[in-house]
Amino acid sequence: METLEFQSEARQLLQLMIHSVYSNKDTFLRELVSNASDALDKLRLEAFRDKDLDADTADPRITIEVDRAERTLTVRDNGIGMTRDDVVALIGTIAKSGTAEFLRALKERDGSSSDELIGQFGIGFYSTFMVADRVTLVTKHPRSAEGVRWESDGGGTYTIEPVADAQQGTAVTLRLKPADDDDHLPDYTDPARLRQIVKRYADFITWPITLAGEDGAEPEVVNSRKALWARPQSEVTEEEYAEFYRHVSHDWNKPLETISLKAEGTFEYQALLFIPSQAPLDLFMRERKRGVQLYVKRVFIMDDCEELMPEYLRFVKGVVDAQDLSLNVSREILQQDRQIQLMRRRLVKKVLATFKTMMSDRPENYAVLWREFGAVLKEGLLSDPDNRDAILAVCSFASTRDAEATTTLADYVERMRDGQEEIYYMTGDSRAAVENSPHLEALLAKGYEVLILTDPVDEMWVGAVPEFQGKRFQSVAKGEVDLGSDEDRSQAEQDFADLTSWLTETLSEQVKEVRLSSRLTTSPACVVGDSHDLTPTLEKMYRAMGQELPRVKRILELNPAHPLVEGLRAALADGRDRAELAPVAELLHGSALLAEGGDLPDPARFARVLADHLQRGL
Repeated sequence: METLEFQSEARQLLQLMIHSVYSNKDTFLRELVSNASDALDKLRLEAFRDKDLDADTADPRITIEVDRAERTLTVRDNGIGMTRDDVVALIGTIAKSGTAEFLRALKERDGSSSDELIGQFGIGFYSTFMVADRVTLVTKHPRSAEGVRWESDGGGTYTIEPVADAQQGTAVTLRLKPADDDDHLPDYTDPARLRQIVKRYADFITWPITLAGEDGAEPEVVNSRKALWARPQSEVTEEEYAEFYRHVSHDWNKPLETISLKAEGTFEYQALLFIPSQAPLDLFMRERKRGVQLYVKRVFIMDDCEELMPEYLRFVKGVVDAQDLSLNVSREILQQDRQIQLMRRRLVKKVLATFKTMMSDRPENYAVLWREFGAVLKEGLLSDPDNRDAILAVCSFASTRDAEATTTLADYVERMRDGQEEIYYMTGDSRAAVENSPHLEALLAKGYEVLILTDPVDEMWVGAVPEFQGKRFQSVAKGEVDLGSDEDRSQAEQDFADLTSWLTETLSEQVKEVRLSSRLTTSPACVVGDSHDLTPTLEKMYRAMGQELPRVKRILELNPAHPLVEGLRAALADGRDRAELAPVAELLHGSALLAEGGDLPDPARFARVLADHLQRGL
C-alpha cells in the first residue's frame, strides 16, 4: 500500500467539500451515477472497436447498495473501469479537474449558490466528501490483470494499493456522515430518499439503475430508461429536459432554450439540443470541447462530436441519435460521411432559426443569448459563408443611437438617412473609447448612427463581410468619409495645399499622406487607415501570433476649421522657419494618435517636445 499526498489546491478543494459550501447535497449521487453511466457507455464503445477485448458486456448495470447498520452507500457499475495510472491521474491528483479555476469561480460567487459549479470543472467525484467522512474506490479495467483500491478521508493524503480479486468496473463506497437537519444533511441510507434522487436526476439514463433490496427484498430498477429525445415533446416536462441538460452539459443552471428535431425519410435521426443560459469558463480556451454527443440507434458513440456542430456554435449542448450509421464509426469516417454533413447543415439551420425566433418572440432570452455568446456566434461570419446572411440576421450591435439597447442590422438600415449608402461602424477596445473618438464628430453632429464594435472578432469579420441588404459596411476610421459639399472641399484643398504637402514630407516616416477631413468638427486632426489597410488592432494581433508584417503607415486628416490647423497654415504662408514648425507637426500627429487610443512611436520624444513648447508658452 502506498500513501500519497494531495496537491495543495486539491486539499483546499476537499476541505471545501467536507465543510460543504453547497446547498444541495443530493448532487453527490447524481455525479456518481453519471460517472457510472459514462463508464458503461465507454465499455460498449470499446468492445465494438476491439473485438479481442476480454470484457463482460452481457449485463450492463448500475447498482446502488446500502448498509444501514454500517452507514455505507455503494454505487457500483460493470463498465470500463480504470487502470492504476488512470486512478492516480484522474482521482488521486485531481490533475484534470480545473481545481484552480474552480476555486477562483467559487470565490467570485461571494457566498451565493454554488451548486452548478459541481461537474462544470470535472470535480463531481469529490462531492462525495460533502456526505461521507471516508471514500473507498475499487476499480478494474478489462486490460488490467488486477484491480486498484483508492481510499481517503479527505485530509492531506490518500492510499492506493492493488486488489487481486477485483471485478470489472468501479465501486465507490461512502462511509456516510450522520444525518443532520441543521446542516441540511439527509439520511442517505433511506431507500425512499435514494429513489427520489435517482428519479429526479437520472430517470432518462439508458442503463438500468438498481437499488439493492435489504432483508431479502428483490432488487428494484428505479429509472424508466426512456431516451428523452425519442419521446414526444408533449410527454416530457420542462424539469425533465432541464435534468437531461444537466446530465449532458455538467451545468447546474437551467438551459435557456430547448431544441427538438426529428428527421424522417431516407435518412432518419433525432436531436435534442440545448442553449445554455451562461457561457462556460472554457469557451475561449484552446482545449475547449463542443457539447454534442453522437448516438447510433441509442448506443453512445462519442462525446464532443465536432462534425455535427461548427466551431462558432460550440456552446450548443445535446444529443444526436442517428438510425443509419455504423456502430463502428470513427472520427475519420465522420469527416467524410455525406449523411453527417447533411445532418450538420440541418442542425445549424435549426439552431439559427431558433435564435431568430427568440429575437422576435422571446427577446429577454435572446438578450441573454447575445450577452453570453454573441462574440462566439460572430465567428461564423468568417467561417461559414453559406449561413452568413442567417447569422447577420440574428446579430445585434451597440450603436450611438442608444446607450443601453442594441440594434439589429435590419433596424439600422430602416433608420438610415436619405441618400445614405453605407452602414457606418467603428471598432475599439470599449464603448467609451469609440464614443470619445474624433472620427465620430461630424457623423454624430449630422445625425448619422454608427455601430460600436468592441469584440476582438469584430476586427476580423467586418473585413470579410462586404454588405448587408445592399448596404456596404464602412469604417469611420478607414477610407474617405465625405460629409461636406464638393465645392467647399475643393476650395479648402486649394487653400491648404501647401500645408498638407509640407506635413506629408515632414511626417513621411510616420504617415503615408496628409489630407483634409470632413469627419472632424472639434478636434484638430485624426489618423485613419486606407480602405484596404490592416487596422492597428489587427496588426498587433498578427504580430502577437508571431507573423512578420511590414509596418502600415496611416493617413493624417486635418480639420481646416480648427484654430491650430489654421494657425499652422498661416505661419507656413508667412514664411516662418519650417524647422521651428516641425515639432508642431510631431505634436499634431502624436495628439491624433493619443485621441484614438493608439501608441506613440517614441513616447519619450513626444514628452520632450511637448515640454519644450509648454515652457516657451509660459
